[in-house]
Amino acid sequence: MQQDVRVRTTAQIAGHPIHPMRVPIPIACFVGALLTDIAYVASAEIMWADFSAWLLLVGVVFGVLAAIAGLTDLLGNRLVRAQTPAWPHFIGNALVLVLATVNALIHTRDAWTSVWPTGLVLSVITVLILPITGWLGWAMVYRHGVGVAR
Repeated sequence: MQQDVRVRTTAQIAGHPIHPMRVPIPIACFVGALLTDIAYVASAEIMWADFSAWLLLVGVVFGVLAAIAGLTDLLGNRLVRAQTPAWPHFIGNALVLVLATVNALIHTRDAWTSVWPTGLVLSVITVLILPITGWLGWAMVYRHGVGVAR
């Protein structure tokens, strides 16, 4: 059931919500880290483990920036908090950030022990959560009108 009420976000620049602008970078980095972890396991080429470590670091930094904007929207507007997908979206993305941060710390170890098996498993779990939280975020925008200016 589509809701006709549009909910403005709290964190915005010139009417554009900040949270969705920041989200693609950590998604790309976490998926990239999974791919480079797989490449490292397949090849044992140290370059891939280094790429994973950097992708995780950049993903966590930009993920925190996206989370700050998302948390500002969630806590700053009761209408956003009232949306059914809001809390599962928040909790899922918080879990992603925790897993990615732990994974980034694990990737500071020696290449083989940083990737196999713990780093690869954490990368897989992180990437498997992303479509769920992405779907929930999509539902907030396209079904509930959060951040849509009309």
